[in-house]
Amino acid sequence: MIARLTPIVFILIWSTGWIVAKLAAPHADPFAFLIARYVGAAALLAPLAVVLGARWPATRGEWGHALLNGALLHGVYLGGVWWAVSQGVPAGVSALIAALQPLFTALAAGPVLGERLGTRRWLGVALGFAGVAAVVAPKLAAGGATEGLGGLGLPIAVNVLAMAAVTAATLHQKRSLAGSDLRTLAPAQYLGALAVTAPLVWATGATRIDWTGETIIAMAWSVLVLSIAAIMLMLAMIKRGEVSRVAALMYLVPPTAAVQAYLLFGETLSPIQLAGMALAAVGVGLAAGTAAGAPASAEGCIAANVPAGEDAAERSRPSA
Repeated sequence: MIARLTPIVFILIWSTGWIVAKLAAPHADPFAFLIARYVGAAALLAPLAVVLGARWPATRGEWGHALLNGALLHGVYLGGVWWAVSQGVPAGVSALIAALQPLFTALAAGPVLGERLGTRRWLGVALGFAGVAAVVAPKLAAGGATEGLGGLGLPIAVNVLAMAAVTAATLHQKRSLAGSDLRTLAPAQYLGALAVTAPLVWATGATRIDWTGETIIAMAWSVLVLSIAAIMLMLAMIKRGEVSRVAALMYLVPPTAAVQAYLLFGETLSPIQLAGMALAAVGVGLAAGTAAGAPASAEGCIAANVPAGEDAAERSRPSA
C-alpha cells in the first residue's frame, strides 16, 4: 500500500514548490531566500551522499556539466519562477507555464537529440499552447493587477524564460549527465545555482530575509521536504521502476498547485482558465515522450535523467 501511494505523495510534495514561493514572498527577497536554501540543502545532502557511498563526479568535465546544469536548473529556472511569483504571478498560472517544459523539450528534441516529432506529439504541442493561451491571454490585457494578470507582462515573460532554461537543463542532463547519481548531482547543482544567484543578490542589494514563522516554515519545507525528501522518494521510485507512473501523474501538478493556492491564499481561476489548464495538461501528455522527461516543478526537474534508470529497474524485475 505504501509503495502504491509513493507516486501520489511525490506529486503532492512536488506541487508545493509554488506554494512555498508564495508563502515566502512577503517576508524575503526571492534570490536571498534561494541562496540560504541552496546552502542549507547542499550542507545536508553532501554529507548524506558521503555516508551513503554515492558516486561523485570524477573529472573536471563531469563537475563542469553538473555545475552548468545547476546554473540552468536552479539558478535561472528556479530563480525566475520565484521572482515571478514574488511579483504577483498566481501560483497556479506559474505552475502551468512551467508544465509546458515537455512541450519545449519535444520541440527541441529533433535538432538536439535527433528525435522525430510525430503527428501525435505535434497535436500535443498545439493543444498545450492553446491551453496556456486560454489561461493567460484573457487576463494579461486587464487594466490593473486587481483584475487578473494586468501589469504582469514582465514577470510572466520571466516565468516563460525560466521554463526555457529548465528545457535546456533537461536536454543537457540527458546528453551529458545520464546515469549520474542524484544523491551527488543535487548538491553539485546547488553550487552551480549559487554562481548565478549570488551575483544577482550582490548587484541588486536584495538581501532581505525576515525570519518570521512563515519564513522559517518555508525554508524548512524547501530544504528538508522539497530538496531532500523528494530526492529520496525519486530514488526509491527509480529502484522500483515506478517513474512512468509519476510522469503520468505529473500533469496533475498545475491543478494541484492551483487548488492549494486557492485554499491557502484565495487565488482563483475562471472557468475558462480551468478549462485551459485541462487542455494544456492533455497537450503536455500527448507531446511528452522519451525526450521530454518529467515536467518541471518549482524546485527544478531533478528527474530529467530518470528514464534510463527506470528502464534498468524494469529490466531487473522478474517477469510475471
